[in-house]
Amino acid sequence: MRRRPGIGGLQNAAAARDQYRLLGENVAKLRTDLMKEQLATFRSQLEDFARKHKNDIRKNPAFRAQFHEMCAKVRVDPLASNKGFWAELLGIGDFYYELGVQIIEVCLATRPHNGGLISLDDLCKLLGQRWKAVRETISEDDCLRAISKLKVLGSGFEVITVGKKKLVRSVPTELNKDHNEILELAQAQGFVTVDEVQRCLNWSSGRATDALETLLEEGLAMIDDGHRDGKRRYWFPCVSSVSSYVGADTL
Repeated sequence: MRRRPGIGGLQNAAAARDQYRLLGENVAKLRTDLMKEQLATFRSQLEDFARKHKNDIRKNPAFRAQFHEMCAKVRVDPLASNKGFWAELLGIGDFYYELGVQIIEVCLATRPHNGGLISLDDLCKLLGQRWKAVRETISEDDCLRAISKLKVLGSGFEVITVGKKKLVRSVPTELNKDHNEILELAQAQGFVTVDEVQRCLNWSSGRATDALETLLEEGLAMIDDGHRDGKRRYWFPCVSSVSSYVGADTL
């Protein structure tokens, strides 16, 4: 028969567990302290880097994007506030604030045409026309960062991905799976017909018509009935070329 451990054995086992626990806590604390020390060193080096390359960060969008990636790795957010070290050193807080204002204005100006859904590529092109010769070059990464800051205002701005395109939504319209599939299909020509949706997506006529009419009611589609074949075209400005925007040169 196996003998049960005595009181002394139980106490020894408990003491050993306590020692292991304390050892584990000490190791964890040492690791945490080391990580904090390394993080402080990285942040200091990041500040030195920013001072040395501040002109490149301000003027070169690719360089600016790489700088943001470096910041993210050491948990520094230069856009968190317009005040403090980063804003004073680089002025990028002001840059993204002004860009956010411009994004809102462009989305509002194009909303009657696109229903509040514009491709990220077109948005960048329209912003580039506004900032031409008077501002730094704007990249898609800049736009994405500015839009992410607009979210905190509860303004409804959001970036969604449909097929191969990123679309900026500035209205609280909810797109379901059917709507997204139609928008993805329309990326080939900028428009679709009911027959095309039925054939390509293997839908019934009722399902295709219902989804298209919903998009039309939401202001995301425009209709074109002037074709010899008699088939209605549903055009989607959010996946069409920026050149199709009426008055784009005056934005």
